[in-house]
Amino acid sequence: MKTATKLDSQTIDIVKSTVPILEERGDEITSRFYQMMFENHPELKNIFNQTNQRKGDQSKALANTVYAAAAHIDQLEAILPAVMPIAEKHRSLNIKPEHYPIVGKHLLLAMQEVLGKDVANDDVIGAWEKAYGEIANVFISVEADMYQDVKNTVGGWIDYRDFKVTKKVKESDVITSFYLEPADGNPFPTFKPGQYITVKADIPGESHTHLRQYSLSCAPNQGAYRISVKREEAIGDNPAGIVSNFLHDHLEEGSILPISAPGGDFVLDNQDMRPLVLMSGGVGLTPMMSMLETAIKDQPEREIIFIHAAQNGKVHAMKERVKEITENHNITSFTIYDSPEQQDEGTFDKKGYIDAEWLSSVLPTHDADFYFCGPKGFMQAAYRYLKEFGVAEEDINFEFFGPAQEIAS
Repeated sequence: MKTATKLDSQTIDIVKSTVPILEERGDEITSRFYQMMFENHPELKNIFNQTNQRKGDQSKALANTVYAAAAHIDQLEAILPAVMPIAEKHRSLNIKPEHYPIVGKHLLLAMQEVLGKDVANDDVIGAWEKAYGEIANVFISVEADMYQDVKNTVGGWIDYRDFKVTKKVKESDVITSFYLEPADGNPFPTFKPGQYITVKADIPGESHTHLRQYSLSCAPNQGAYRISVKREEAIGDNPAGIVSNFLHDHLEEGSILPISAPGGDFVLDNQDMRPLVLMSGGVGLTPMMSMLETAIKDQPEREIIFIHAAQNGKVHAMKERVKEITENHNITSFTIYDSPEQQDEGTFDKKGYIDAEWLSSVLPTHDADFYFCGPKGFMQAAYRYLKEFGVAEEDINFEFFGPAQEIAS
């Protein structure tokens, strides 16, 4: 894994001098970068999530990465914590070394166009060309190790492999689970609780392939992968639910779905015997279920607190499974409904939302291992409350398919 830079001091000084302008206009630069790259390489729309493009999430994530890299260009090892989750997603999306020169070319062109040649002069662009090469090499090296690890795993594969839907289960009014097994019947690798797969959806009428990452919602070694997908509603011209609706409406038992091998660094630490706190909102339940089902099997003596927030009982997935686990294992579970219906009476513990006062009343200690996942608002609140409760940063773990800074800021 390459982190030592070969850049000369002048190049480093020039790149670092651009940090303030990147901080101010980085999102503008990366937004233009994506526009230019897709105009010249429309085939890359088959890789990049176009919904995130419309929402601006992708450009924000790239801007944050570019800014961090510029600030630490003389010590790139400092950005490795930010590199790892991005590299995991790149591996899952099958990003290859040949994609990096295309990205670098258009990033520099966007810098010149947005900042103007007075600011982004030949010296600045030349320095950034060298710097980008170093940054790209870090990603390529990290991702090469990840590809090799997958390749060396029993049953592992690179790119996409056809899996067959062996079971389709409606979990709530909006969430459906799909059980997936290899279409060729050959072995497939296990995974770590909390990891995800990328599904490749070729949707009739769409001009490009859509890729989406879904957390695995079962414990490892169950004989199948399980993803539990929420049907999303499209808003305006933003087809946010195009893949989830396709899966709900067109995938049946026997259908074939190409997927990538499991990946992701949001995984349960099953060596820690302190209390385990799992918190989820909505479909953020999926990786929490994988962790819960793993923990009760591998760590039956561990104290576990499971907290789930949903709109009401109609959209609360897997509640019977959690109830069964609660009754038979060493766990305490809490359910929060913000808009309960009459038939929900007696089935939830709190009406409204998770708040700091309630959280502190149900958590036995701040010295625990905390994991959470859900919509952005839920996660921002959970992070803030845990910090107020005195939880150490290293004990706070979360999965967010977007810029992590939006949760921790």
